Amino acid sequence: MAEATKVTTSARDVLLYIPNLIGYLRVLFTLGSFVMMIFFPEQWFVATILYVSSFVGDLFDGMAARSFNQCSSYGGLLDMVTDRCSTMGLLYILSGEYAGTKYASAYRMLFVGLILLDISSHWCQQFSTSVMNQAHHKSDNANAGRFFLVRWYYKYYYFFGYCCVGAEFTYVTLYMMAHHSHPWLSHALHILVPACATKQLVNIVQLTSACHAVASHDAELKNK
Repeated sequence: MAEATKVTTSARDVLLYIPNLIGYLRVLFTLGSFVMMIFFPEQWFVATILYVSSFVGDLFDGMAARSFNQCSSYGGLLDMVTDRCSTMGLLYILSGEYAGTKYASAYRMLFVGLILLDISSHWCQQFSTSVMNQAHHKSDNANAGRFFLVRWYYKYYYFFGYCCVGAEFTYVTLYMMAHHSHPWLSHALHILVPACATKQLVNIVQLTSACHAVASHDAELKNK
């Protein structure tokens, strides 16, 4: 009986996985939105649509990865970098949008603080699971022993979605309010801010839990 030929996968194949193609499209949408926000501020609605489209694409690349059995470390990297850069870029733009307001300095400090917290908490979470050779940074095994908010955040999809969607749409709403005044935007902001605040609390806990996990790992190695 003839032995079945094993199909090999090349780096090019991985780069062209369907979820990764969606990821590249997300990058283009994000960059396009930033170009519109910076160079064509009067096209704020188009910029908003592009940014939101990139954000929604995050849902579809994960679905595609599971549906086509095309999960990859590269895809995870692309997804995480796109998420973090998109959020940081929008927060940076918001600091400029509110530069001419009465509380410009406070807004600038707020947006800078959110950028620093976002990138540091996610990087430390990723590093802490990597240095200890654990599974994916969102898995139950990787977050065992972490503070309950971190475990809930990655375990319960609805809580994860509530925090992420609430935070991103808080920033999107703030961007829209800088260009258009409408009562429904203010109402939306009041609904979204609690979710955004919860996300920042999770980020703080994630940062401290990850740092403690790495320090505990160092102590364990020293005591061997």
